Amino acid sequence: MAVGEQTGRPPGPRGRRLTGNMRAYEADRIGFLRRAHREYGDVFSFDDRTVFVIDPELTHEALARTGQGFVTELAPFDMRRDLDRAAAQAAAWMSARRAAWPGLNRSAAAGTDGRTVEILDALMAGTAGHEVDVLTTMRTFTAEAIAGYCFGADSAGVPGLLHETIRATRPFTESSYEFPAWLPIPRHRRFFRTSRDLTEALAGIVRGRRASPAGSRPADLLDSLLDAGPAMPDDTVVSTLHSILMGGHGVPAAALTSLVWELARRPRILGDLRDEANGSPGGAVGPASARLPLAEAVVRETLRLHPPAWLMTRTAGAATTLGRWSLDPGDDVLLNPYLIHRDPRWWQRPDDFDPGRWLDGHPAPGPAYLPFGAGPRVCLGSALALRQLTLAASRLSQHFTIDSPNASSVTPRFMGRLAPTGLRARFTAVRHRS
Repeated sequence: MAVGEQTGRPPGPRGRRLTGNMRAYEADRIGFLRRAHREYGDVFSFDDRTVFVIDPELTHEALARTGQGFVTELAPFDMRRDLDRAAAQAAAWMSARRAAWPGLNRSAAAGTDGRTVEILDALMAGTAGHEVDVLTTMRTFTAEAIAGYCFGADSAGVPGLLHETIRATRPFTESSYEFPAWLPIPRHRRFFRTSRDLTEALAGIVRGRRASPAGSRPADLLDSLLDAGPAMPDDTVVSTLHSILMGGHGVPAAALTSLVWELARRPRILGDLRDEANGSPGGAVGPASARLPLAEAVVRETLRLHPPAWLMTRTAGAATTLGRWSLDPGDDVLLNPYLIHRDPRWWQRPDDFDPGRWLDGHPAPGPAYLPFGAGPRVCLGSALALRQLTLAASRLSQHFTIDSPNASSVTPRFMGRLAPTGLRARFTAVRHRS
């Protein structure tokens, strides 16, 4: 927790005269943050506009005050730091969240278990025991799963557009440097082109669905949004779907890649998961949290050690304070679940992969676990994501052995969504006794 009686700006490393801390941070992001954390404590300044927070209570405070003192991370090219516009967009998103919730809660998520497993089975059958890039494979799965969840039979083409959008967005999520939007460089042109293509495709699906006869009950998330009252304008429906698609694609894919990384190095846990799945009626299909406690524990532990959203940003919308520290309008507050999840003050044996900590019911204080954020902007699809991840972990373990030639040498990539870099694996079908 934050200590001391100081107010004003928190201390921090001075860095080089012209480049500040940027060069050291880009060379080894997590190493830099660990060193600064040890030297300056849970809150430290990176530069005159950026503060890092590695304190669970203050992290929850910043997340809980989103929309009231803080706004979410500004979009690419928001060079003018238009805080009023960001606050208005945040208010509109909160209204859209309320409309989307009935289509994303636990009950709604449970209705697609069978389809989730079908998508995974078909994808893994296509690998035919060949060595694959795990992140690419899992992105294919999550893109098809979230597109199907949103649009059902109308989802054709959407997974490919999601892949293109992720590729176009990656340079911005992986770089700490910003360039003006008017600069005609390839990454800008690709970003604008793919954003337009995805938006136009979603708008076309929404228009087509509105023109179709309504069913007796919502068949997918789009139906649920169109049934919401008061009625949502098409552009609001499109922007809501865009946010859900992007979150439901990148985060689960990164989490599944880390999960495969862990299971490839832990055949005993893989075997235990297989036993659990084989002992569950219907295999891995059904109420995941009720019948697959070990699979859910493995997922939760993966999200603890390897949170895909390893760094979250909030921006001060006005002059404010966070704990004892003062912030100016436009100051960025970078919250670090990765280091909070590995802090020995909150976790026993924090660097050990131990799913058992989730089975005894007392893993850690609630504020110290933040894989989906917290507060009013907690990940809207967290229930769906946890369910899909649990089903996937169980199904993969039930039907495959996992062999990776480089699991012992790959390292996490602390850029964008956290995942092990270049992990490759072969999924070999298990022969079950008849």
